Amino acid sequence: MDVARLTSSLVRIKSENPPGSTADVVAFIGEYLDSLGVKNRIISHPGGRDNLITTEPDPRLLLCGHVDVVPAIPDDWTHDPYGGEIAGGYVWGRGTTDMKGGCAALLIACRDLIESGVTPNVQFAFVCDEETGGPYGIRSLLAQDLLLPRECLIAEPTPAMSPAVGQKGLYRIDLSFRGKPGHSSLYPLVGKSAVMAAFDLIGYLRKIHARPFPVSEDLQPLVMQSARIFRDIFGIEGGDEILTRVMFNPGRIEGGEKANIVAEQCRMELDIRVPWGCSLDDLRKSIAEHAPDAVIRETNVAAPSLTHPDARVVRTVSREVERVYGTVAPFLQWAASDAKHLRDKGFDVAEYGPGDIPTLHAVDERVSIEQLEKAVDVYRGVIREYSGDPSPAGTR
Repeated sequence: MDVARLTSSLVRIKSENPPGSTADVVAFIGEYLDSLGVKNRIISHPGGRDNLITTEPDPRLLLCGHVDVVPAIPDDWTHDPYGGEIAGGYVWGRGTTDMKGGCAALLIACRDLIESGVTPNVQFAFVCDEETGGPYGIRSLLAQDLLLPRECLIAEPTPAMSPAVGQKGLYRIDLSFRGKPGHSSLYPLVGKSAVMAAFDLIGYLRKIHARPFPVSEDLQPLVMQSARIFRDIFGIEGGDEILTRVMFNPGRIEGGEKANIVAEQCRMELDIRVPWGCSLDDLRKSIAEHAPDAVIRETNVAAPSLTHPDARVVRTVSREVERVYGTVAPFLQWAASDAKHLRDKGFDVAEYGPGDIPTLHAVDERVSIEQLEKAVDVYRGVIREYSGDPSPAGTR
């Protein structure tokens, strides 16, 4: 089985999160590893939230991927989101980019090395709930001290020539505002609107967003390089603002009772991305001060994180990307992943994986077969390095 067909097979096994069951796809991966003679263990949680780790002794590198995917509504897709169709040089379907393609490439790289006589000195971890913050996945494995190597490669999708070495912080909260109802004809002289309280907080966040946070001198080159990558991927000019400003999104707002009643209640789900140089504690306090009548529930919190470019895993991944592509340009992520939890526990983490980034979480998600095959090549070289194999990285 080649990497495109393995990706297709993984896509055809539904693992939408929510609802969150990964039992079938984890069982499939377990059987694949069994066929290679790689010892593994499944760790189960309620609702079929299964993780898989390998249990070979004394691994030197952690290879990580999540097997849950965001839901897909098939109406606007030109390819069945769970058909795993291989056509036009791509594998199509939900999870091809985020990130079953990366998981497949890791597995194929492992198979290739075993068949060539190399014993991969690595530990795999395939987790169940990266898309919902990792309470049953990476965070559970960390809490149980089941992840042995302190250096990690996550096969999250990245630009083809750009490993990710850091990511912005995350402050995701639910706010429940309470107002004082009254007749709408007398507002704002009578009553206190919960809806307007939410609106006022959004106004405050607009002011926070307008302020750039300066980064340290050693981080500045990475910020500028990342800005160029954002421009190339998304066509966004001034991409440095993505990394140096607070970005926010009131993803869901619902409230009020009726048009002629001053709103007594309003709920808002708010996603905030925190740049380097912005104190997460100060941001928390300022939001609480500007929402005094709200109950704030934190759902996902992480400070900005970074693995130093001189760390071995970053140098190794970068060298292999440069070998395969002829150039390499590490960058800082605009989004969040399981890397934040690993770095918080002292792991050195690099992220690199195949994917068509503009289709991530989008309609007609896809990954190119060429990028899958080159990712396998990169992974083979990285695993060889950590397995002490003297063969040239590109040989099979």
